[in-house]
Amino acid sequence: MGGLTHFDEAGGSRMVDVSAKPETLRTARASARVELAAETLELVLDRRISKGDVLDVARLAGIMAAKRTGELIPLCHPLGLDSVELVLEPERPCAIVIEARVVVNGRTGVEMEALVAASVAALTIYDMCKAVDRGIVIGPIQLEEKTGGRRGTYRRGNQEARPEPE
Repeated sequence: MGGLTHFDEAGGSRMVDVSAKPETLRTARASARVELAAETLELVLDRRISKGDVLDVARLAGIMAAKRTGELIPLCHPLGLDSVELVLEPERPCAIVIEARVVVNGRTGVEMEALVAASVAALTIYDMCKAVDRGIVIGPIQLEEKTGGRRGTYRRGNQEARPEPE
């Protein structure tokens, strides 16, 4: 099926065999944006949301989610991640920007792990704040950058991937 690697010759879904690929350092960075009322953001920053410290809980939820991506996304390989970092930055007057960075020495990339981490962190913010703000909007959620592997480096805004040096 023309370049789509998760399909077999008959068009059925399959997990890609990566056993022959060399292990390389692979990284991915994804972002998510959570828009909420200015009053809600102030409650979050003052740690006055009844469920607890929203930013700390969301950071932990994102890390935990990245480690379980292979269980959540059907054709993803389960990976022993080397590093997962989440930064949650308030953007006044009414947003929180999430950046997830994931690193592995492996045979397959960690784009999905970074995207899942950012997504679950955003959903956690929603869950913890929904009692005071039903108008929360999540999005966009997007891959910002990936490095490593045969296809090389990708950076949002630069659609041309650069192969890694030999």
